[in-house]
This record gives sequence, structure tokens and C-alpha cells, in this order.
Amino acid sequence: MMINFDILPHKPLMIVISGPSGVGKDTVIHELKRRKFPIHFVITANTRAPRTDEREGVDYFFVSKENFLDMIARDDLIEYSPVYNDFKGIPKAQVVQALESGMDVIMRLDVQGAEKIRKIYPDALLIFIVPENEKEWFLRLKTRAGETPEDLELRIRTAQMELGKVHLFDYVVVNSRGKLEDAVDIVTAIITAEHHRTSPRSISS
Repeated sequence: MMINFDILPHKPLMIVISGPSGVGKDTVIHELKRRKFPIHFVITANTRAPRTDEREGVDYFFVSKENFLDMIARDDLIEYSPVYNDFKGIPKAQVVQALESGMDVIMRLDVQGAEKIRKIYPDALLIFIVPENEKEWFLRLKTRAGETPEDLELRIRTAQMELGKVHLFDYVVVNSRGKLEDAVDIVTAIITAEHHRTSPRSISS
């Protein structure tokens, strides 16, 4: 009599890295890429101008607002949101292709976008990134190039609202200054543990 121990489910995850502006979502994603974590990193479409350290087709697809509206009209986006007078959206094709190939997909979204993903894909894995404390968060925002007092005030108001949405998320990860690797270790541990659930999340592409 043969016993089949191949009972570990094999289903791809849809992972969302989210949190208020300035908590280090991009740095978490960059560290996962540096470690060559086996996952498809979704590139978001964005209508704002690129920052000095951002590259087209690597960090974002930078498009005009006119082109972005065309993408909406063609139903090319899974979700999109206005963000600080611009738009961000998740192109549908790359997500569908990755999931159908059996790969996990990961995307960085603001809290508004993460909330939409939760409604569209209830089994998505949502991870909320926070700084260690308020002082650390303010230091991050103030060192950003091009930030005005008005920008800072808007981000503070938005963060207060976004913290009230944490109940929509599955996990909270603290990204402390100087301890990025610790935060990413926790994120990778979460993903690994999720792949060992007896009742796996199921994402329909």
C-alpha cells in the first residue's frame, strides 16, 4: 500500500504591501528584489513625474493622465485610485499572466488601493507596514525631496485616516529605521507560512 505525503497545497498568492506614505513600502519591495525572492513584482502605472531614483518600467510605468484614462476605458486595470492629485493603477494583464503561471504576485499599494483589492480578491494577503513611531515617520517625510508644508499636512491627514483601516489587513509589520532587513525577514516569513496553510488562499485570475 502506497502512502501519498504530497499534500501541501500549491496555489499562488496575491500579496499587497501597503501602509501610509513614508513608511518604507518601496524599500521593502526593493529588498525583496535584491534577495531574488521568487515572486512576480507587479509594476504599477502612475501619472506623477518620476523621482530622481525611479526608473521607467522598473519602479513604475509613468504615463500621462490621458493615457491612464484610456487604460480605464479599455478595462486594462484591476484597480486604480487618485493619489495626491495623480492616479495609480494595477495593470491587469501582468497579474493574470503571473497567477496563471503559478507565481505569487506582490504589489505595493496605498491603503485605498489595498481596500479595493480586498473587495475584488477576498483571499488576497494584505500586509500593513508602519514605522516604529511618529518621530521616525516625520523624519522620513521631511527628508523627501520636493515635499512642501502643504504636502506634509495632507500626508498627515491621510495617514490618520489610513490607520483606521488596519482591521482590513492580515498582518502588521514594523519597519524601523536601520532595521529594514528585520522587517523583510518578517514579510518573507509571513509569505512562507501562508504557503503551508491547510486551507490555502484561493485567487481566481
